[in-house]
Amino acid sequence: MILIPDSEQQLMQRASDIAGLSLAQLAADLQMEVPSSLLRNKGWIGNLLELTLGASAGSKPQQDFPQLGIELKTIPIDRFGKPLETTFVCVTPLIGIGGLQWQQSNICNKLRKVLWVPILAEKKMAISDRIIGSPFLWQPNKIEQSLLQQDWEEFMDLIALGKVEHINGRIGQVMQLRPKAANSRALTDAVGEDGQRIKTLPRGFYLKIPFTHQILKRQFSI
Repeated sequence: MILIPDSEQQLMQRASDIAGLSLAQLAADLQMEVPSSLLRNKGWIGNLLELTLGASAGSKPQQDFPQLGIELKTIPIDRFGKPLETTFVCVTPLIGIGGLQWQQSNICNKLRKVLWVPILAEKKMAISDRIIGSPFLWQPNKIEQSLLQQDWEEFMDLIALGKVEHINGRIGQVMQLRPKAANSRALTDAVGEDGQRIKTLPRGFYLKIPFTHQILKRQFSI
């Protein structure tokens, strides 16, 4: 069992030590089987990194390394350093959100400090052959923080007004709010347009590709 890192330096050293390895090499160290497809194993790569680095949060609504105040995010990229998909952050509450402020929200907490681990994962590459890139720590600057907060507040206003079903992927400058569920039967409570309780799919916050691409470009001077 891998111990929880007791310092930011120890965490970064662990992350740096695995840079350049394939997912197959990393999985072999943990005696894990690499899936042939991620369609039914969407969180497999993230789980592999969590186990390797000693993350402790599991599925709790807190940072992956709560004792360090750091969230772990893997991000698949192509050979040019462009993200291949949006980045899931966390689910959002759809009821009982009155009085909730950005600073107290789970997504704000998770994005205070992020350990990004790029994964070279072009479509033709087998999952086992995908390569772990150079890790880095990121904290949103004032502009990024403002954009994230503006999007969050817009989404929360729409949810509070009972318009959750009207939210689509085009809304938001740097984030999206999209359905996040294992299947169409995994419904949760929300507020309808007439104030009544309705059933709908859970919703998750995702960082848009242009936003994460800018983070990568700034880090690696792409």
